[in-house]
This record gives sequence, C-alpha cells and structure tokens, in this order.
Amino acid sequence: MIKNLALLVLAPVLACVPVLAAAQAKYVEPPAFEAEVKAGTLPPVAKRLPENPLVAKLPAGAKPGQYGGSLNMLIGRSRDVRMLVVYGYARLVGYDQNFKITPDILESIDVKDERVFTMKLRKGHRWSDGQPFTSDDFRYFWEDVANNKDLSPTGPPSDLLVNGEAPKVEYPDKQTVRYSWSKPNPDFLPRMAGASPLFIFRPAQYLKQFHIKYNKKAGDADTGGGSKRGWAANHNREDNMYQYDNPKLPTLQPWINTSKPPADRFVAARNPYFHRVDTEGRQLPYIDRVVLSVAEGKLIPAKTGAGESDLQARDIQFNNFTFLKKGEKTNNYSTFLWKTARGSHFALFPNLNVSDPVWKPILRDARFRHALSLAIDRAQVNQVLYFGLANESNDTVVEQSPLYKKDYQTRWAKYDKKAAAKLLDEMGLKTGAGGVRRLPDGRPMEIIVETAGESTEQTDVLEMIRETWREVGIKLFPKPTQREVLRNRVFSGEALISVWTGIENGLANADVSPEELAPTSQQQLQWPKFGQFYETSGKAGETPDIAEAAELLKLNGAWRNAASREERTKIWHRMLEIHAEQQFVIGVVNGVGQPVVVRNTLRNVPEKGVYNWDPGAFFGIYRPDTFWFSK
Repeated sequence: MIKNLALLVLAPVLACVPVLAAAQAKYVEPPAFEAEVKAGTLPPVAKRLPENPLVAKLPAGAKPGQYGGSLNMLIGRSRDVRMLVVYGYARLVGYDQNFKITPDILESIDVKDERVFTMKLRKGHRWSDGQPFTSDDFRYFWEDVANNKDLSPTGPPSDLLVNGEAPKVEYPDKQTVRYSWSKPNPDFLPRMAGASPLFIFRPAQYLKQFHIKYNKKAGDADTGGGSKRGWAANHNREDNMYQYDNPKLPTLQPWINTSKPPADRFVAARNPYFHRVDTEGRQLPYIDRVVLSVAEGKLIPAKTGAGESDLQARDIQFNNFTFLKKGEKTNNYSTFLWKTARGSHFALFPNLNVSDPVWKPILRDARFRHALSLAIDRAQVNQVLYFGLANESNDTVVEQSPLYKKDYQTRWAKYDKKAAAKLLDEMGLKTGAGGVRRLPDGRPMEIIVETAGESTEQTDVLEMIRETWREVGIKLFPKPTQREVLRNRVFSGEALISVWTGIENGLANADVSPEELAPTSQQQLQWPKFGQFYETSGKAGETPDIAEAAELLKLNGAWRNAASREERTKIWHRMLEIHAEQQFVIGVVNGVGQPVVVRNTLRNVPEKGVYNWDPGAFFGIYRPDTFWFSK
C-alpha cells in the first residue's frame, strides 16, 4: 500500500469524511437558488449534490456559517483571476490544514506501492453546468488531449511520465479511474493537490464541440478554428481550467468566474453543483460571490488599509504591517500575521545560462557566488526591515523541517567582506578606478539585479545589499520590470541576476519530492535552460554542464526510485548540502511574517496560519468555501 509518501493520510484506502447521518441528510438549499428551484430552472439541492458529498471538517474554534454576501478582494493584474482556482482549492485530492493529503473531489483513492492509483468518483457529482462528472472526463483528457499531437505536441505532461514511461490508464466504470506505472510515482498525488494542480480530467461534454474528432466543423473559420490545425488553437483557448478566463468552461470549483477578460473587475458566482456540505447539511460555499478588483499592485496595501478588501494578503508585504494595524479600528478589519514556509523570503538567482560570454564563467564560478553571499549583511537587513523577527538564512529548509541543519542555514552566509574580497582577488577580478572591480574584458563590474517590480520591499533589500557589495568592489543596480518580462529576460540569457522567493516548501521532509532543488523546470531562474532540457526530454534547452547541477538531477531521479525512507533522507541531505556549498540561489532571510487583513465580520479565517504557495495554495487549505459573513 502507500509507503513513505509525504504529507499523506496513510491507510489502505484514502476515503472521504463519512456522509451525513440519516437524521442530517436533509440538505439545506442556499437562498440564492431558491427562486430558480421554485421556477423549475434548477434542480433542488438534494439532486444537485453527489450521493455522498464531502462533509467539510471545520477547524477548532470555527463554526457552521450562514449564507450570503460578497467577498471583495484585490488583484494586481487581470491574469490573477486564476486565484479563484487557487483559493477555491477543489482538487481530486488536497492538503488539509496539517498538510496531509486527503480525498476531496474523489470519494476515495486506493494506492498500491506508489505505482497503482485507483480513484473512485462520487456518484452523482456534476460539473457547474449540470453535466455528469464521470470517468469519461478522464478518458477525454488522456486520449483526446494529452495524447493528441495537435493539442499536446510534446506528448502527455512530464508529471505523468516516470523515467519516460507513460501511465497505463483504465476506466473500469463511470465512477472508477486507474493510473498505473511499473515504477513508483511518488509525485502523482502531491501534483494533483498542488496550488497550480495537475488536472487529469476535462469537461468532455463542453470541449468536444471544439475537437475535430467529435466535430468535423471545428476547423471551419466561422467556429474560430480557421483550418484543420487551427482547431487546436481554438480548443486550447477554450480549455483553460487553471487560467480561469473562460466563463463558459464548466468547473468544479466553489465559485464560477462570470467575467471575460480583459476586465478590471471579475465576479464569481456560487457553483450550484459544488460537492461539499457542512455538518448541518448546508451546501457550500456560504458566500454567494467573490469579487476580484484589479488595482495597481503598489496601491493594494493602501487600498486594503482604506477598507476596500474583505480578505487580503496578496501584494501585501511585511513592511505594510504597521500601517495596516493603524487603520484597523477606522475601517473595521483585523491584521493577522501568518507564518511563511519558504526557504528564503528574498533570494538572488545568478543566471547560470546567461548569454554574455564574459559574465557566464564568472557566475558559474562558485567562488564568485560565495563572495556575493559573504558580502550581504543579513543581520542588518533583518533588523532594519523585519525588526529582527526574521531568520538570517541561506535558501534552505526552515527550522520546523525534519531535514533542517544549522550548517545548511549558515554556510557562506555570515557577513565577512574581507573573505569576500579575498575570493574575488583569487579569481583575478582586480580593482580599478573608483574602487570598482573589472571584468576580464575591462568593463567595470556592474551587476543589474532584476525584479518583477511588484514589491518595494525587494528594492529596499537590494539597496542594503548594494551598500555592502560596493565595499568589495561590485556595483549593484536594481531594475524593476514586469513578471513576464523578467522571466523572458532570464530565459533569453539577458538578465545576470534576478530576485524571487526561495524554496516553496521549506517544511519538506524526506518523502516530499526534492525536484525543486534540481534543474527540472524552465521556470527556475538560476538555470532555466537546464530545466527546459529536462522538461522537454532533451528536445530543447541546454544539457546541464555544471557537475553539481548534473548531480542534483541524478539525485532527483534516485529519490524517485528509492526503496526506503532512509535512502530518501540521505538523498535529500546530499542535495541540501550541494545547495549550501554551491550557493546556486543566494538566500537572505526566511520566516518573515505575512500580514493577512480580514474584515471583522468575516468568520472562520484562522488568526494563526501558514501562508504558502505549495503546499498550501495560500488561503486554499483553510477552505474559503467555509468562510462566512456575520450579519
């Protein structure tokens, strides 16, 4: 059965919370649907719910709620409408508040040897348009999307390949789907539980009209296809389950986006077929609507402090905390400070795939990265910007992780400008006019550090680093840009160093995949082309030609095939050791608190929580469908 799979409820079968007792089986109709039910345009709640809905477990101190209201939140760009999928957090399996994986959309899942995953769907479960949710939706994804060369030119998602082996996918009946591999796939459940999840199903009844296999007219110009190949582009535009920008696409999330971009305000209405209920038989969510208003990211803290958001953490930084506390009484909200679990709240990413032929060998020299790290006064950053409440640290697992070692946190991370200067001298980077070091071609050593331009906090940290780097002969110039521009510049090799947050899951244990530490994704800012090489099975990108990066990739593969927890623990420690020594990512501080602003009438939002992308989905693990407004 399941062995050594992290963050999982271990049992022969992962099953859902039992259905309501017979005495409680009379489900409560949300008032928002009463008129439609009375008019006969919508079935009553008992016929909209699965036969065995998921009964939501409320955390200690939380109470069953009441219906109604609109939850107003702010987003920095229209693309962030996808936060409805992140916060809504309806997944086949998902993390609970103890970071254990349990069934959600699924009624149960049976796992054998981490190779065979038999999933049971809830009988009677429906998409938001009322169409049945069955194994046919899984078949459509696997046969007609993942293995269709027009829709998926590179084949099935890499998350579904184990050492290049695709799964065997079976559909024994309408409520059963089975994925199996010859070797263990310990990533399968965590990927489906992720903030940006692996969706292995699609609303087949809706999408078939855009698929040339089912509709020969799908390639016609008047359908948006425009050609036999054009149908695929049209299908992909319609099929955006994560982007959430197609209001017509059926969903299983608690709220349905009703606004088509471009827009500066997105309204999401409750899903009449949502599969969760509370312990008293009320169909969730409690809140009728979620409204996401687009605002300039830099203005979001001020707008939140003025009372324009009912629940806000996105685009708010620790340095906004004092300001937000001052506005609590005037604008009827409270400001909580949740823990964060990233390996580094602020991290520098030297681009090892930089295109500049002079800079490339310098950035690839570990001595240079050591010098950059030694020349950062982390204690000063902590005291000035975080009131001494953060932890001065490399980008590594946090103290609460069973894999934590003090050495991983502190190696090459103690402020020592003499040692930094000595390393730069050893590299032959001599000091020139004005005390600035020179590159081998005579150019002054001026480093432009690029950010996504979404946080003044990042600029504040860089200003402090600039002062201490200047003392060892390096000039730093911060360059704010936009997120997409930043990623494109990193991937093209134009950016020397960029700024982002560090390891997402700083709470990891040995049974969590260490792939984040290896070059496995084009999105990794320190080696995007190594990651692309891995993602495309060598069809694009660059072969990892740095010995330690190549070793990390091999270790990641070894972890996937490890037979014991002891072996996985050893692999994790070797990977953390390599990162501490090589400084592929230069961390500064971690453990920085995340301000969470909550309207005083909004209930069931925990005062203490963990604000993390994956695992966590920010608010997702706390199930916003159970949040409610008091009168």
